[in-house]
Amino acid sequence: MPIAKRAHDAIYRRLVFSRRVEKLTQALDSLIPASASILDVGCGNGVISWKLRQLQPGRDFTGVEILERETCMIPFRMYDGKTIPFGPDTFDYVTFVDVLHHTDEAEDLLRQAKRIARRGIVIKDHYCESRLDYYTLAFMDWVGNAQYGVALPHRYKAAAEWQAIFARLGLRQGRTLEDIGLYPGPFNAVFGRKLHFVSLIDKV
Repeated sequence: MPIAKRAHDAIYRRLVFSRRVEKLTQALDSLIPASASILDVGCGNGVISWKLRQLQPGRDFTGVEILERETCMIPFRMYDGKTIPFGPDTFDYVTFVDVLHHTDEAEDLLRQAKRIARRGIVIKDHYCESRLDYYTLAFMDWVGNAQYGVALPHRYKAAAEWQAIFARLGLRQGRTLEDIGLYPGPFNAVFGRKLHFVSLIDKV
């Protein structure tokens, strides 16, 4: 592995990935009840769901993922990225953590999640209100995901676009966290701003 690549990976893991996992875990923990069954769509290696279960053992997580994983910290199954393979009211909650901007099927996936979830949906995603926001988010996506083969269609949405989707689907954006502090010190002024949100989405 080239020295520059090793340096990049070390810095990313230390300054970004570890802090991101901790901050996202804190935010999600404040929105998800202590006892619930949860489907994690696009679960990755399952580390955030695993940490949420460590905080509250009454939470039961299952994941679905489109990329093959050698290891995952929660039970999971593969799916095609379009059809979530569970029936109506299977779980209390469905979560999408930085997943929906990676797909052209965001609205349809939310429609399926509404059917599958008995109580609600939890979303971590982005607000994109300007060209600067778009290029900042695209850069972050490239740094964090390109090396893993994750699709990068950059389907970022403005707050009004999210609200329109929720309205069409009979969903309501409930408690929402925006000042998550994902990045350390001065990095947060550039890559944090109002680009990130975590929301509990209620069924109307």
